[in-house]
Amino acid sequence: MGYTFWVMAGAEQSLLAFGAQLLSSPDTAQVVIDLYLLAAMACIWMYQDAKRRGKGLGYIIPFFVVTAVFVSAGPLLYLVLRGERESEAATSQV
Repeated sequence: MGYTFWVMAGAEQSLLAFGAQLLSSPDTAQVVIDLYLLAAMACIWMYQDAKRRGKGLGYIIPFFVVTAVFVSAGPLLYLVLRGERESEAATSQV
């Protein structure tokens, strides 16, 4: 994720212009489509997992937004925060 933010900070074009450039060619458009299909599946999983853990929609929406913009960053952040809470719960039960 750090690399993604570093690249975006130093980019010479906006994120929208970069996305438009990727979609202008069929081969790169296919990669973008595949990434967003995977992102949609990750959002479905995050929603179901958060719901099972008793979290509301307000908790999960920020992860959806990050996923929509940076694709892999949203699910990675969700997993990191989910893991931290699981380890905190495990240590408090001991």
